Order: sequence, then C-alpha cells, then structure tokens
Amino acid sequence: MTPRSMMMFGKISRQLFSLKKIPWSCDSRYFWEWLNTVFNKVDYERIKDVGPDRAASEWLLRCGAKVRYCGHQKWLQDYNKLPGGSVDRYKIQAIDATDSCIMDIGFDHLVGLEHVERITLCRCHYIEDNCLQRLSQLENLRKSLLELEIIACGNVTDNGVIALRHFKNLKYLFLSDLPGIKDKEYLAEVFTKALPSLELKLNLK
Repeated sequence: MTPRSMMMFGKISRQLFSLKKIPWSCDSRYFWEWLNTVFNKVDYERIKDVGPDRAASEWLLRCGAKVRYCGHQKWLQDYNKLPGGSVDRYKIQAIDATDSCIMDIGFDHLVGLEHVERITLCRCHYIEDNCLQRLSQLENLRKSLLELEIIACGNVTDNGVIALRHFKNLKYLFLSDLPGIKDKEYLAEVFTKALPSLELKLNLK
C-alpha cells in the first residue's frame, strides 16, 4: 500500500467510522456488519511485509481503536499519522479499543505482538466470549499482558471471562457493566485460585 493510498484509506475510514453514530436501521445494520468485517480482514502478506506491530496498528486504527507504543506517552488514533521508518522501531505496548469495531476474525493481527502490556475493551459491540477465549490462547500475549479492562461489552459472559485465567502474568483485571455475567462470586473464586497476585476489580450487578 502506497503512502498516498494509505492516506486516502485513512480519510475514508475515519469518515465512515464517524457515521456509525447515526441510529441503525435494519438495512444499515447489515451494511455496517459487512463493512466492519472488511475492516477486520487479515492480510497475511501485509504482516510479512511490514511486521506484526505495524500491521496490527493499521488494523486497530482502521477499526477505530487507539495504540500506544513502547517509549511513547501519547496515544495514536489517526490512521494518517501512523509513523514511518523502520518496522522494528514502533512496538505496541497498549491498546484502547473503546467504541471500536474489532472482531475475532481480526485477532490474528495480534499473534506476533510481543510487548502488549495493557488492553482496554470498552463498548465493543463485537467482543464476545470466543474473542476472550482466542485472546487467552495467544502465547505472546499470555507472557506480556499485565492489565486488562472489559467494560460495557454486552455479549461477554462468565464463560469468556473465565478463560482469562490463562494470563499468568496478569496483575490487574477490571470488569464493569457486563450484564452477561451471572455469577461474579464464582469468577472471583476462580481468579483467586488461578492468579493469587491479581488485583481484581468488579463493578457488576
């Protein structure tokens, strides 16, 4: 993808994402689901060409998420401001997927990431149990992830959250406004046994 085509895609992506604030009709819902599926499609050749961190950055920003790189304080959300230069220079340290359209079909973008310490999933319409289960299977993420927040993701249930116990280095887990969770006492028990040093914060009914 050339710099010019990347800039054009960034502008179109940003404009389309802003339109999601318009109330959905039945027809528009199917259109957005189709479009979001396109945004989440994994281009394995692109990952080989530019490296996993750059490819993942493009995917996340395309879907409306933000990233922060190792050694940087500022978050990046503008697709057109993705840094150039060496593919090994910018490593994703944190992901904020608030109000984004990331889907499980795009999670292969995360496979090669080795430095992600923090992930926030807030108001993510397409995050479901299988997404959390998929996350917990990623070996690099199991080693690096320290903090995870899941907030107002209506399709998440106890089954998905329990899979997070496989993040053996996880230090902080915040769960809030998740109506699909029915037994928070059992979840607390599971995490206490599996991750005794975990700081678990629950804001659940």
